[in-house]
Amino acid sequence: MELRHLRYFRVLADTLNFTRAAEKLYITQSTLSHQIKQLEDEIGTPLFRREGKSISLTHAGQYLLEGANRAVEGIDDTIRGIRSLAQPLTGTLSIGSTHTFSVKALGQYLVPFVKEFPLVRLDLQELSAHDIEAGLLDERLDIGIAYTPASHEGLWSEPLFTEALVLVVSKLHALASRKRVRMVELHNQPLILLSKGYATRKMLDGHFRKARIEPLIVAEANTVGPILSLIRHHPVAAILSERAIPDEAGLHKIILQDPAPTRTAALLWKKNRHYPKIALEFARLVKENR
Repeated sequence: MELRHLRYFRVLADTLNFTRAAEKLYITQSTLSHQIKQLEDEIGTPLFRREGKSISLTHAGQYLLEGANRAVEGIDDTIRGIRSLAQPLTGTLSIGSTHTFSVKALGQYLVPFVKEFPLVRLDLQELSAHDIEAGLLDERLDIGIAYTPASHEGLWSEPLFTEALVLVVSKLHALASRKRVRMVELHNQPLILLSKGYATRKMLDGHFRKARIEPLIVAEANTVGPILSLIRHHPVAAILSERAIPDEAGLHKIILQDPAPTRTAALLWKKNRHYPKIALEFARLVKENR
């Protein structure tokens, strides 16, 4: 049994929903199911009662949850105590992230970092992937959080998680009642897309060519804000990460399939650069909380 298994188990026990738990953990639902199955196999008894789409804790699961809470919280407290014995970290850490991370994900990485290293000053910048790469190369940025692959050979990426993109429409759009849409149905569909040159746009264009799809591209943008604004006021759709859409946006998200377009989020680093300990500690906390 690994500590990771207990962390995953605690989140699932809290949400009692594989989809929401996987989203909170920033892993795929299949990965979460596999990790829980490993834990149940090792313990030798089911931890969750599965009834259709609903799940609940078994008696064994409830018993394990009490022990898991004590164990994980005890380990975390011990680790924090050991780290506090060392010389406190100081300095400035410059982080560049795309809009998608700034909206929903970056906070969950920053909160534990600020708690553990309160003397470090953070310089946070929301940038395009291109500007993040440029900032890393000339060392104006220490770490980038964006999507792979990095376009410059002087950079390397450390994958965090893979996510599916969704079709985003207003609630008045003709497709708003749909839960799923096949990619081929986007033929001649008015779309707003990220500008050419972005890795996500190149990936989508590849899907369109392979499926012989020719969407009606009515606009392109290099940031998500204008895209969301156009969707709210016009009968057009966009293909975006679900994390790029604020909860209060009032937009409808539709699963894309056949194929489902996916992209991999990553930490971006400059090759052959000596990184200070504060950068390595930030990377550690990102990976622990992904």
